[in-house]
Amino acid sequence: MPEPDATPPLEDLTDEQLLGRHRSGDEKAFEVLIERYRLELFHFLARFLGDRTSADDIFQEAFIQVHISAGTFDTSRRFKPWLFTIAANKARDHLRKNKRQKAASLSASVDQHQDGGQAFIDLMEADLPLPQEKAQQKETGQIVRDVVSSLPEHLREVLLLAYFNRMAYREIAENLGIPLGTVKSRLHAAVGTFAELWKAQAPKDEDAPG
Repeated sequence: MPEPDATPPLEDLTDEQLLGRHRSGDEKAFEVLIERYRLELFHFLARFLGDRTSADDIFQEAFIQVHISAGTFDTSRRFKPWLFTIAANKARDHLRKNKRQKAASLSASVDQHQDGGQAFIDLMEADLPLPQEKAQQKETGQIVRDVVSSLPEHLREVLLLAYFNRMAYREIAENLGIPLGTVKSRLHAAVGTFAELWKAQAPKDEDAPG
């Protein structure tokens, strides 16, 4: 009776195991790793850069850098924070070169604005817009996208990593090379700035009694 194949499918391997396989010359392992992060990393970059075309370019550049630097990665550490740090660094470089901090195609979406305002977490945790969004929802979503993209680069970066990509504070601190207290203070500042800009720009209910 033949022995069962003890090698698990690539899709069942961890990120770190896939990178290790890539370093050993397994090209398919790298393809699986790219596909695993195609949506999540692309959405992060689209929100950070405000432009889908640029996000696609930086996505590719980030994985080229992963390929080049794969030999230096300590596979006892987590791959995801390292990947997002590479991508964020390249996104910042792109913004500086193009001197563009704001654009109109960020992909976050929110529910319809209601009297009294919505909690920040409700606004920031929404995913891509639904095809049948109502007009007011689209207007609200655009304002949120504009507010996020208008935040200073260092605040927007921490906010996106913490809320959209669910990175722990210590992961953000380690991979951005900043103290844990700085992560917390920047996130606090980002939330406060967002709240002020949201209050100033959020659509009002025109049907509400005066």
